[in-house]
Amino acid sequence: MLELIVAICILLSLILYAVMGGADFGGGMWDLLAVGPRAARQRKAIAEAIGPIWEANHVWLILVVVLLFTGFPIGFAGMMTALNIPLTVMLIGIVMRGSAFIFRKYDSKSDTVQRHWSTVFGVASILTPFSQGVTLGALSTGQIRIVNGQVVSGFFAGWITLFALACGVFALVLFAFLAATYLTLETKSQPDLQNDFRLRALWSGLMLAPIAGAVFLTSKHGAPEMYHGLTHWWAPLLLAWTSVMSAVALVALWRRWFSLARIAAISQVTLILVGWCLAQYPNLLTPDVTVTNAHAPEVTLRLLVLALGVGAIVLLPSLVFMFHIFKGKESR
Repeated sequence: MLELIVAICILLSLILYAVMGGADFGGGMWDLLAVGPRAARQRKAIAEAIGPIWEANHVWLILVVVLLFTGFPIGFAGMMTALNIPLTVMLIGIVMRGSAFIFRKYDSKSDTVQRHWSTVFGVASILTPFSQGVTLGALSTGQIRIVNGQVVSGFFAGWITLFALACGVFALVLFAFLAATYLTLETKSQPDLQNDFRLRALWSGLMLAPIAGAVFLTSKHGAPEMYHGLTHWWAPLLLAWTSVMSAVALVALWRRWFSLARIAAISQVTLILVGWCLAQYPNLLTPDVTVTNAHAPEVTLRLLVLALGVGAIVLLPSLVFMFHIFKGKESR
């Protein structure tokens, strides 16, 4: 029971990281793709939206890592070993992205210097979520094998498959959609920029359906247990709700109901991650490492759950207060 509580907390942390940190990565993608006479203003709007909160959003990724290596040490060791390459790319991307964001703000304002930092920021914002999507996809392929706690399948198993790569592309487009949707609210005082991001949200939202179809089709051979999980009784219901949220988001964007679009986009991302978790359960690393055979001793899990409760008392009000200070102006 305790291991299930920890696993649910990992899922909740992933969802929070996706809906907050994922939007930051999407903002970096749109920063790189900014073109035309309003490109500089688009980049400024993105920086102003990300600036106050981008560092705090990594709290959820850190929490995922801590919960994994404390609650499921065998699973953590297997993931970090087998997926060393994509995870290293992800970490390099996080560091490069954060560094470029800060250096761009305080370095020389000449066009050449600013363009160089913007390129680094944008490329890192693409590499990182792509690596994250590939990593999540690789966990489900069944190609990463653990025997007696040791990885025996090498450093390339799982993550260079069509299924994992499709998951990486899906993560990219999903975060781009989320960011563009958020930015429609961040730019409500600038109608021309708001319409720019509205159009980008519409196009990226429309792209999600065929890419999701590609992920599902490649899972049949690339992640058969995941594919089987997506055929359970709950799957059509979850797919229906996800499709409804996608349609609501697109209609709301078309009709310029931007607050509703943001709620629907967040719901869509949440349902996608819940569906992935349900299809994956009880596996952490398919097929050898599960929630039930790889958890830490009960005393460790008990202390971990206690620490989560105490930490939540401090962390959650602090984050709410931070968002109230920096983002509360949207509702005023």
